[in-house]
Amino acid sequence: MKELTVISGKGGTGKTTLLASLAALAKRAVLVDADVDAADLHLLLKPRVDRREAFVASRVAEIDRGKCNRCGKCQEVCRFEAIREFQVDPISCEGCEVCFHVCPQEAITMKEVQSGEWFISQTRYGPMVHAKLGVVQENSGKLVTLVRKEAQRIAREGNYSLILIDGPPGIGCPVIASLGGVDAVLIVTEPTVSGIHDLERVLAVSRHFQVPAWVCVNKWDINPENTEKIESFCRREGCPVIGKIPFDPIVTKAMVTESAVVEYSGGTVSQEIKKMWTQLERVLGYPLDAGGALRAEQLPKAAKAEFGMSSAE
Repeated sequence: MKELTVISGKGGTGKTTLLASLAALAKRAVLVDADVDAADLHLLLKPRVDRREAFVASRVAEIDRGKCNRCGKCQEVCRFEAIREFQVDPISCEGCEVCFHVCPQEAITMKEVQSGEWFISQTRYGPMVHAKLGVVQENSGKLVTLVRKEAQRIAREGNYSLILIDGPPGIGCPVIASLGGVDAVLIVTEPTVSGIHDLERVLAVSRHFQVPAWVCVNKWDINPENTEKIESFCRREGCPVIGKIPFDPIVTKAMVTESAVVEYSGGTVSQEIKKMWTQLERVLGYPLDAGGALRAEQLPKAAKAEFGMSSAE
């Protein structure tokens, strides 16, 4: 089983659109939408939900007015100012439990709160595990870990050889949860100043966790000068640019019809994505050593350096 995470240093670079096309080309893979704070892969894949589960990751304080003697200690110790007039504001409460421990009347209890939902669905490309985090809810990293574990279980039971993960943008906790233990990362960037800056940050995160990384420049022709800067940076870092996708309104047209680009059109964009997928397929799946791990010659130079490998290894 191989796991590929598609990430970006910032939102709006096109990683979800790209992952939908990779899913179409893979033909048989387990899909994960790990962008639980703003999930949108379902908009393209139109999943049929087979299983729906509540996600509980936090607790908030609740005051029993019958037991409370209004001593005010809970209000004094609450650093989040979540208790006013001896009532708890569930949005402000961080579930730290300090009020629970200081209440002399034992009038405060900690109540579990549903933070969101997660789903196991079927798409035209295979099973998909995705989630929806509630408004102003946290612990998205924990939810990402949960959906990844479910995807791994489905892959083992269904004998799937590939898991494709649509990761969240940025470099925070959800990104770290989507990177840990995967076989490779595909970083999608765009030729803008912020795109270059965020590429550098997310590549640093990938290297910290020793995950081999490849780069795809989306809409490369809107600013060829910045695209050259990205390629120069990647050459210095030993991180291969394996895809350069041109700007084309056909991508938006495909999205409107809830289709992946490669199944909607056979134009230049589709051809470039297919070329990139051919390279990814080769480095991810074939050939394997006896233990099923990636061979050294399949890793980019940056990854060889991280693992202390020489070019001959």
